[in-house]
Amino acid sequence: MKEVSRHTDLMSDDVIQLHIVADATGDTAARVARAAAAQYADFSTRVIRHARLNSHAGVRSVLDNIEAQDAKVVVFSTVMQRELRDFVGAECERRGLPHAELLNAAVAALSEVTGTQPDEASRPVGVGEDYFTRIQAMEFSIANDDGNLHNPLRDADIVLIGVSRSGKTPLAMYLGYLGYRTANIPLVPGIAVPLELWEVERWKIIGLTIDPERLQEIRARRITAMKSRTDRNGYADLSKIFNELDEISELQRKFRCPIIDTTQLALEEAAGRIIELVEGRRAMAT
Repeated sequence: MKEVSRHTDLMSDDVIQLHIVADATGDTAARVARAAAAQYADFSTRVIRHARLNSHAGVRSVLDNIEAQDAKVVVFSTVMQRELRDFVGAECERRGLPHAELLNAAVAALSEVTGTQPDEASRPVGVGEDYFTRIQAMEFSIANDDGNLHNPLRDADIVLIGVSRSGKTPLAMYLGYLGYRTANIPLVPGIAVPLELWEVERWKIIGLTIDPERLQEIRARRITAMKSRTDRNGYADLSKIFNELDEISELQRKFRCPIIDTTQLALEEAAGRIIELVEGRRAMAT
């Protein structure tokens, strides 16, 4: 998706990086960042998470890396400890980095009504209204893992398709944890995909791929872990892997789905990209 300037007719392929700075998981800030970005449908955005920061040195290192990038960036932060929270804001201001601190207004409002200052220990958020949605999504992801479909695919929020060992299962489980009912289906040369997959709304489908040599390493370790001395079907043979990826890539194109290369992506970053793509495509389809 291309960025459209509000002040000119020029088009740009630059992606706006939404950096999450947090002293815990960063889930709250990531959700707010994505909600805000959804209001700018003509702009491409990418969420990058920097979680569990609890020192000036850690924050400074992250901001140094952000500042060094030749990119459009915004920093969203959720830091409970007041002194460190102020430090993040001051450092962003000093560096000229656009910054939104997401806790100050909420904490200030609660302080006003309670007449007390908050505890600064970072505590997990209790059961919220989305708790049971997330539990159901995790159960869905587990029940519909690796092509073992126990629910209609039409009930999925996201459907991942890709070759064996391309990261489908861990991504599906993590997306389930975030509240997205996710099914994942392995694509195997010579084996037809479930007919139901062709009936799924296209905006739900995301293809995964991976570097051939990296895939060979993963599969070779898999064979070793299973204590198999031979690779009779060429599961970890590099030349066959190249052919397999070519064939599967052609099949993915038939589904007209975006394809994400998982080779160098952290789980959280890959999941963030998938969510952004699915939500963006859904908005365009409705």
